[in-house]
Amino acid sequence: MLKLTKKADYGLIALKHLTVVRPHSSSAKEIADRYGVPVPVLSKVLQKLAKSGFLASEHGTNGGYRLARDPRSISALDVVRAIDGPVFLTACFTEDGEDCEHQDRCSIRDPLRRVQEGILSLLASMSMVELASDAEPHANGAAAASGHQILSSPNLNVLNP
Repeated sequence: MLKLTKKADYGLIALKHLTVVRPHSSSAKEIADRYGVPVPVLSKVLQKLAKSGFLASEHGTNGGYRLARDPRSISALDVVRAIDGPVFLTACFTEDGEDCEHQDRCSIRDPLRRVQEGILSLLASMSMVELASDAEPHANGAAAASGHQILSSPNLNVLNP
């Protein structure tokens, strides 16, 4: 079964959240509490995304993370690769095109390659803006008190609870 890691899930959740609240920032704790994810794991994911140039870290009492790039230029595939590395459906081939030793006799190699290319294409075509486009306004007392408007979506859940 093709499945994203929890870290990739958390990265997508965090980037969607930061897309919705932009240009404001959010701390790892705020995001973790909002979506029920572990703060230590999310903190490491956010640090990795900052190192990869997707996020900027802001220090101070109102600090946290904010998007460092236009969310239209960040694809779901970019995020998954930044966190998990190359994405491939089976061990018989990788994104670099390396094939297994059974390729001459394999009857499913080409169909599986088309499936992989379709998945990669779909992830590459989905930007953070598109992921955030289904967000709906949600009243949040803490956000209102801080001057941030938080938008939420019933579709934004932890993908691998």
